[in-house]
Amino acid sequence: MNVPSISLTRRPRGRDIHEENRVSTPLELLFDLTFVVAIASAASLLHHGAMEGHLAQTSIGFVMAFFAIWWAWMNYMWFASAYDDDSAVFRILTMLQMFGVLIFATGVPGIFKGDFRAGVTGYAVMRVALAIQWYLAAQGDPRCRTTCMRYFYGIIFVQALWIARWWFFDKGYVPSGWGIPVFIALAAADLSVPVFAARGEQTPWHGHHIAERYSLLLIITLGECVLGATNSVASMWQAHGWSLDLALVGLGSTLLVFCLWWMYFLMSSGDSLHHHRERAFGWGYSHFFVFVSAAAIGGSLEVVADVLRHAKDNAVATEAVVSKASPLFAISMLAGAVILFQLSLWFVFIYVTRLGINHLLITLLCAALVLLAPIAVYFGLDLPWAMLLLCVGPIVAIVFHEHERRHCLNTPAVA
Repeated sequence: MNVPSISLTRRPRGRDIHEENRVSTPLELLFDLTFVVAIASAASLLHHGAMEGHLAQTSIGFVMAFFAIWWAWMNYMWFASAYDDDSAVFRILTMLQMFGVLIFATGVPGIFKGDFRAGVTGYAVMRVALAIQWYLAAQGDPRCRTTCMRYFYGIIFVQALWIARWWFFDKGYVPSGWGIPVFIALAAADLSVPVFAARGEQTPWHGHHIAERYSLLLIITLGECVLGATNSVASMWQAHGWSLDLALVGLGSTLLVFCLWWMYFLMSSGDSLHHHRERAFGWGYSHFFVFVSAAAIGGSLEVVADVLRHAKDNAVATEAVVSKASPLFAISMLAGAVILFQLSLWFVFIYVTRLGINHLLITLLCAALVLLAPIAVYFGLDLPWAMLLLCVGPIVAIVFHEHERRHCLNTPAVA
């Protein structure tokens, strides 16, 4: 494989969409690591808000913060798939976006409280650097010049609107009640930029590379679930030492994370994206719900850890904490996130593969099985046992799809 030479003057010409063995570069992997802090901060704040009895309000901040995290990552990833030439300019602009991610991460707590100063600043750094990359790509790829310039102008325009939103709300020129509607409108504007730009010539992104990049972000997001599982076990061990409940929580948490990983990697999207490039938007955008639900599962496991610790030690637990985050609340929050993950994964899978209705039926069955866990807790089942019961739905989904794949019962993955 020829390694591109480092250059300050070369303009990206576009990669070969049929390039064999295209994998993530070390720079892309380093870029991904900067998002770990932001995702961890958002999941942690969701956990603390839920424990304080403010789940609804905290969930809004969580979705806002995670949208910005996901959107900044996704835009860079699609650009890099098409125009990563490993030049010095590309590396420097990537580093600038990494710096913006770190600024944004420091502003995640503020977003939960309605303070967007640091968040908007970090987001602006990321987006301006990306706009410059699109401008340079327009100079180096005449075939896609119009598309690249549409990205450039669209990103700059919407980013200006984000800054204006922060300024008007910060100065009190707009009532605070308009915060969420305006955020939704600007998020929709951001999402529309690629749709508008792609009306021209399509950029040379690589289907298998895109699929791999998404899977790597999923693994990073599942890292929050691993952290939640670890904290569940560690908190119980430090407070009470070895017990059957400790073993059940450790097994249930690990099994759940493993099932989430297995479920996602049952889906092979590279070939479908390569042969059906028109499916990229629906596939890529719907992944937001896969990622946000995985991060929410991590925060929910942290809630489970706190509830178990307080339930085991009445001397430490206060009445307020127990009443606001009961075992039923904890398992219901976790079950809701798992169901969202399953339904989102089903949509992503059938959208790109065009498989039959039986996949919806098995998904609904598995979601119903997940609901058995909070129902059982309501009727008196201990939370550690409910953690194991929660895994029944994902296990059934895995068994079904593995059996189907092994015996080739349905149509090929590439429709």
